[in-house]
Amino acid sequence: MKVVILAGGYGTRISEESHLKPKPMVEIGEKPILWHIMKEYSHYGFNEFIICCGYKQHVIKEWFADYYLYNSDVTFDFADDNKMTVHQNVAEPWKVTLVDTGLNTMTGGRIKRIQKYVGDETFMLTYGDAVSDVDVNKVLEFHKAHGKLATITAVSVDQRFGVLDIDENDSINEFREKNAETDGSRINAGYMIMEPKVFDYIEGDSTVFEKAPLERLARENNLKAYKHNGFWQCMDTKREKDRLDAMWEAGNAPWKVW
Repeated sequence: MKVVILAGGYGTRISEESHLKPKPMVEIGEKPILWHIMKEYSHYGFNEFIICCGYKQHVIKEWFADYYLYNSDVTFDFADDNKMTVHQNVAEPWKVTLVDTGLNTMTGGRIKRIQKYVGDETFMLTYGDAVSDVDVNKVLEFHKAHGKLATITAVSVDQRFGVLDIDENDSINEFREKNAETDGSRINAGYMIMEPKVFDYIEGDSTVFEKAPLERLARENNLKAYKHNGFWQCMDTKREKDRLDAMWEAGNAPWKVW
């Protein structure tokens, strides 16, 4: 099963880093957060990735093109016709497709643009700026059991995001803004699973996936929530990046399941 990762946004709230690189390439412990997310999925046996690139896409493409250089010892022999020898090369079991989904394309448009690479298959979908200790195999089991078109991993956090109204059957009935006085509701944490029919819910580049497509799926009772009570953390700000860095350096990174 393919894993689609949204990695094309500007990352304006972490501009201290994102003026030089796309947010998914901002590093935690000297590795891009994108690498951390891919290692999570790979741990559970999912090794085929489709990366939706946009802003400064060349940085992502060059990093993967030079993966061995970044992760192995290398000898350059200039006397021998510029020969390069890679020592103890780090091999990942990954197949990675990097797709230019446009500079200003919205999330739904980016997903629509990679449809030809997914084909007529169920696929996983997540954001390139958050890590979690969620067991994606359990999310997949939940998705297969309910038989609906889409599953979202839902977490409870005290943050600024819009929230999900989830009923007793785990159906998502509504997306709405958070009410600071009354809400302890869950938010969309990514780590989603989609049936290919979801592509039909996206009109084009200007479609925000979290708006019309997911709202329509919710109205049609085709959207379920997998409730995750463990660790999840996005990296929207420098403060959040520093927190994740500190956890990694202290050897206390809950998302490091590999």
